Amino acid sequence: MLYVYFLRSKNIKNWVYVGSTNNLKRRFEEHLSGKSLSTKPFLPVYLDAYLAVRTESKARMLEKYFKTGSGKAILKKRILSDEAD
Repeated sequence: MLYVYFLRSKNIKNWVYVGSTNNLKRRFEEHLSGKSLSTKPFLPVYLDAYLAVRTESKARMLEKYFKTGSGKAILKKRILSDEAD
């Protein structure tokens, strides 16, 4: 199983990180420990949502889509929680 996941910052409103991985627990722990340079400045972060897919190509396609303008709009309107807002 592959995962497309969405992280949010507890301190920075409207910031969303989109990533994909084959090991969600390990990758999330890397983000929390500051090992990921792309999320380190936004710590602390939390896992808001994730999608499980069967193939790497599908995961990459979804990750790329959710990083586009229309993908971010759908993500924020339909998928992510309102807890951080």
